[in-house]
Amino acid sequence: MTSYDLIDEAVVDAPREAVWDALLAEFRGGGRWWVPANTFAVSSGAPDVVGGEVAVTVHTKGVDKGGPKLRFTARTTAVDPGRRLSVEYVDGAFRGVSDFVLDPVDDGARTRIGMHFRGRPHGWLRLLAKVADIGAEHSRATSAAFVSLNQVLAKERALAKERA
Repeated sequence: MTSYDLIDEAVVDAPREAVWDALLAEFRGGGRWWVPANTFAVSSGAPDVVGGEVAVTVHTKGVDKGGPKLRFTARTTAVDPGRRLSVEYVDGAFRGVSDFVLDPVDDGARTRIGMHFRGRPHGWLRLLAKVADIGAEHSRATSAAFVSLNQVLAKERALAKERA
């Protein structure tokens, strides 16, 4: 059976609190930086509360571009505010867990964000995983999202400076 154990990381030019807020906003449906690959919507509770559930949709060709959609549910299993968010994939295209970890860099001026994904495809995705490198696609999309996160937060800092 195909399974994945992937770690994707990036350093974002923003303090940990800003990165944490952006991560939670995205999981609440913000659609600011993980798009076009993934969109999120709260199913129940809140993403930063144990037991909260988020519906995840992976848009294989991008949002509104057609192509297969991979849907699954992430249930929050642990939260260390500003530092770590752990989820379990409980329904849909994947089963497994992910940890999002934020570590300060350069005395807190920047943040290393990491996603450790340990999972396996479920349902029809198991068949696709035999012919497609889903792990590579996952890492490509996650890395692109982290680059986009850095750009979004840089724009926010620039706007805040203009207003000051």
